[in-house]
Amino acid sequence: WEEAGARAPLAFTSFEAFPLSPGDAARALSRFEGLGDRPARLAEALARGPGPHDLAPGLTFTRIDGDARQTLPLWDGRADAWFLDGFAPARNPQMWEPGLMAEVARHTRPGGTFATYTAAGHVRRALSAAGFEVSRQKGFGTKRHMTVGQLPE
Repeated sequence: WEEAGARAPLAFTSFEAFPLSPGDAARALSRFEGLGDRPARLAEALARGPGPHDLAPGLTFTRIDGDARQTLPLWDGRADAWFLDGFAPARNPQMWEPGLMAEVARHTRPGGTFATYTAAGHVRRALSAAGFEVSRQKGFGTKRHMTVGQLPE
């Protein structure tokens, strides 16, 4: 976003049931070489805790702590794009429940999109039932398939 010279504001919101400690976050982010001071800026914001933090002019990061099943319904935002990273549905099925996917759709602007590494059929069906147009595509990296979709305009 910064390197592209984008002028429109960017707000990034992360829902975290188990946020990393500030030290663990800083260690994890330090491995991203070639990003200048961006990892340090994000680590500093994470250390300040939940809430909105300005990372650069026009770039805001907000961390919302707690189970997304409780925190997302209370969020007053609407997203243009989601990356759904609830880990493997078999290991974390509550993050893929139809009710939560309906909340994702409710908090998505018309035309908004999502992407997730999972290609599990029940996840695709829950997102479709929530109102998204859903497709399975070739995966990223070592993943064979992934799921993407868009909320109709």
